[in-house]
Amino acid sequence: MSDTTHTRHAEISGAGFAGLTAAVALAQRGWSVRVHERGEKLREEGAGIVLWQNTLTVLDSLGVTDELNAGSMRPPYYETRMQNRIVSQEGMDGIAWRTMTRPYLHSVLLNAARAAGAEVVAGSEVVGATETGTLRLRDGSELEADLVVGADGVGSAVRDSLGIDYDRQGSRDGITRFLVGRHKEELAAIEPDTEWDNVIDFWNFEPRVLRVLYTPANDRELYIALMAPAADEDGSRVPIDLDLWTSIHPQLAPVLREAAVTPGRYYGYSTTRLEHWTQGRVALIGDSAHAMCPALAQGAGCAMVNAYTLAEAATAASASDLPDALTEWERLERPYTDRCQERSQDYADTRGMSQGGQFTGDVMETTLYDPTDPRRHDVARTR
Repeated sequence: MSDTTHTRHAEISGAGFAGLTAAVALAQRGWSVRVHERGEKLREEGAGIVLWQNTLTVLDSLGVTDELNAGSMRPPYYETRMQNRIVSQEGMDGIAWRTMTRPYLHSVLLNAARAAGAEVVAGSEVVGATETGTLRLRDGSELEADLVVGADGVGSAVRDSLGIDYDRQGSRDGITRFLVGRHKEELAAIEPDTEWDNVIDFWNFEPRVLRVLYTPANDRELYIALMAPAADEDGSRVPIDLDLWTSIHPQLAPVLREAAVTPGRYYGYSTTRLEHWTQGRVALIGDSAHAMCPALAQGAGCAMVNAYTLAEAATAASASDLPDALTEWERLERPYTDRCQERSQDYADTRGMSQGGQFTGDVMETTLYDPTDPRRHDVARTR
């Protein structure tokens, strides 16, 4: 059947940030789209997130900027402290970035997917796919598609059913994330000279490694990420050891007290590298393809950027040429993600972000990448 008589159809496994971004971008380009989420409810379980210019450019192209801005904020500075001494304050002049809660970002993308005409199905568990474009469900259903997108996380059933080899590299540290109240008045009473609207990266190496990334998400909610080595049983414990954490970070006692009674889970840092992201009519995006350490706050960002460029590449190709177009998409787009993974892993391994002043030079390549610029690869080749 020719493209002129056939509305191309995509089946997407996973209704997280990557899957929903792909759904919006494909549906807005005329595809019929169905997204499968194995959970019974369509929601994002998580705390906060930082989005950089590359991702905000994608979201602007999808038409969700006004809604996104209504529930997020741009902090004045990214401040880094070592042993509670300020080592840098980076204002990100000329660079777009915003902070928000993960549930809010998810709601914005879900609204956009539905508005674009995508079907999003909860309680639909994907167990595999074929490279010819069949998605298999737990209930025995087999769904045919022109394009199958595996956006189903680090334990991707789509990836594993295709037998794609991958390597997973761990790190010595991990993190527990919480959403708590801002407690600005209490914090200001403890440290009146601190700008509590800043993102503040509190590093501590002595007498032990315990880091708190303090990230205001909006006027009401605060995202805090508590980093500790996996080998530190007390530091990585959940519920958190309140006495331990406040002994190292006493100025954060008001928010740590709330975190101590908030459910959470400790996650070890890891990087996933696949032999290839595509196979036939199947493309993998997000953590199923390129999970990374959170040092540069680009895990979700790269997922959403790659979802957008995947939709662009798939739409530009004829139905018969789609497998080759997916291979070419990976060839062009993957190097940016690969380099971001390497930089994030290096920062995690060396704890290099504790030195401050990190948002400069090559580190900003991912942030400054414009996935909506049709000449972006031509520009890259002339450098």
